[in-house]
Amino acid sequence: MKYGNLILEKKEYVFLKRLLNVTGYYKDENTKVSLKKLSGEMTSAIIYDHEEMPADVIRFNSVVTVESGTWKTEFQLVIPTERDIAANKISILAPMGSAVMGYAEGDSVIWNFPNGTKELKITSVKQAERPIDIDVLS
Repeated sequence: MKYGNLILEKKEYVFLKRLLNVTGYYKDENTKVSLKKLSGEMTSAIIYDHEEMPADVIRFNSVVTVESGTWKTEFQLVIPTERDIAANKISILAPMGSAVMGYAEGDSVIWNFPNGTKELKITSVKQAERPIDIDVLS
């Protein structure tokens, strides 16, 4: 891991904590396991103010490219209300979303997905021109 721990922006961290408090009601076991793992990783996360965030760290609205074995995919990590599979907008609550949040370009992460455990290599992180409306998260 490039930075040693997850890197999270302060308001996004608070929003994630609130979101994770209500996710225990999910019926899908893979989603519950992924979110529990993210919650555990957040206990040692490094929290930064918005201005201090490294550009290569995955956060809300980041456009991310990951590879695993023979496949490669690009998606935008979004808050749950913005998810749109057809537009490659993946929610933080999806296993892929919770797997990469707070990681940086060049990192690898091992995560449990519905079709088994996979190692993901994060090959690209681009910050969106329209960052998330932080006031929505407050």
